[in-house]
Amino acid sequence: MKRLFSLLKPFDYLIILGVIALSFLPNILTFYHYQGLNKPEVVSQATEWSSTKEAPASSSTYALIKIDGKEVDRFDLFEDAPHEEKTYYPHPGQYNIIERDGKRIRVREDNSPDQIAVKTSWVGRPGQVSICLPHGLIIEIHGERSTGGRTDASQSTSTSSSQEEELVLPK
Repeated sequence: MKRLFSLLKPFDYLIILGVIALSFLPNILTFYHYQGLNKPEVVSQATEWSSTKEAPASSSTYALIKIDGKEVDRFDLFEDAPHEEKTYYPHPGQYNIIERDGKRIRVREDNSPDQIAVKTSWVGRPGQVSICLPHGLIIEIHGERSTGGRTDASQSTSTSSSQEEELVLPK
C-alpha cells in the first residue's frame, strides 16, 4: 500500500478528486431538472373580472387549491364574486379547469381517468373537499361561523345551514 502512494504525484491526487466530483454531476443535474418540471403551471381565463371588486370584509369563506400538497391558489367565496375559470397543469399531460361562481367552486373539467373531482361538482361549505387524486389537486373550503357562543370552523355561514342537523360530539 505504501508503495502505491509513493507512485502517485501530488497532481494525481487532484485528478482523482476531480473525477470523483464529476461523477456526481449527472445526479445533481437530474435533480435540478426535475425540480423545474414539477412546478405546476397556471393559466387564468377570468370572465367579468374587475380588479376593483374585492371580497367584502365580512367574508371568511375561501377555497384553497393545492397541488401535490403545496398551496398554489386561494379564492375568496362571497355572494357577488365574479365568475372565473383557471386552468392548472400539475404535471406534463395533465390539466384541471377550476370554475368559481360566487360562493361555490368546482373542477369543471380534467383529463383524469375516473373524473371523481368533476363528479363531485360544486363545493362551497367549509369542510367540503374536492379531490383529483391522479393529478394531486385538492380544493378545500375553509371558513368559520359562530354557533351559540363558540366558533365552529367546519360549518357554513349560509342561512340554509340552520336547516341541517348539527353534529354534537361528546367532550
